[in-house]
Amino acid sequence: MSKELYEDGLKTRRAVLGDAYVDQAMKNADAFNKPLQDLISEYCWGWLWTREGLPRKTRSMINLAMLSCLNRPHELKVHVQGALRNGCTKEEIQEVLLQVAIYAGVPAGVDAFRTAREAIAEYEAQKG
Repeated sequence: MSKELYEDGLKTRRAVLGDAYVDQAMKNADAFNKPLQDLISEYCWGWLWTREGLPRKTRSMINLAMLSCLNRPHELKVHVQGALRNGCTKEEIQEVLLQVAIYAGVPAGVDAFRTAREAIAEYEAQKG
């Protein structure tokens, strides 16, 4: 494992997902799933998300589309909040999810809108 990639990844992961989410994920890591947490921090957040080829906002919108198409509501909820932290507007999130509804199917769009609506409400409540 690259310590530098891991540290950069953890920093980026915290910036996008929030300290509370990352702290909980790390706290819940045990002998079984700690290698997965390390992989996520080093490669997903340290190698991919720190690349200069795309801004974080764009990466967030791509993730919203993919997670919606893959029907991963838990991860979608986390990444909707991350997208908001990365500067996406509710209108931009709406547009991404409308595109999902057309290209991945209306049921995927309906579920994604439901999940995103909950995530946005939670995010706004946290911000006070």
